[in-house]
Amino acid sequence: MSSEWIFNLYVFVLATFVGYQVISRVPPLLHTPLMSGTNAISGISLVASLIAAGSSHRLSQILGCIAVACASINVVGGFLITDRMLRMFRRKPGAPESGGGAPQVAGGAAPKQLEGGKS
Repeated sequence: MSSEWIFNLYVFVLATFVGYQVISRVPPLLHTPLMSGTNAISGISLVASLIAAGSSHRLSQILGCIAVACASINVVGGFLITDRMLRMFRRKPGAPESGGGAPQVAGGAAPKQLEGGKS
């Protein structure tokens, strides 16, 4: 094994570890923006795989076509999941608009009602 191959393996393992640590510490509120950023990165890898598929070397063409298929699935799946997550935050038709008054908490009760006070 050449030293270049060992260095590339080292970078891959380190990137995998750091990526796992970063993603596992993302709070749920930031998952949707993170998915959007990931989709942009997948789009860049899709462009790179198209370049590889257009190569004159046969092995690069085969691997490029496989990469195009994988990156396309990743981009489409990412956008579908992001859309699904964003739909969770949309108002339901016929739902009253919140505005003014006491803030509502779980169960629809105002905070004073939960504390036993008069409202």
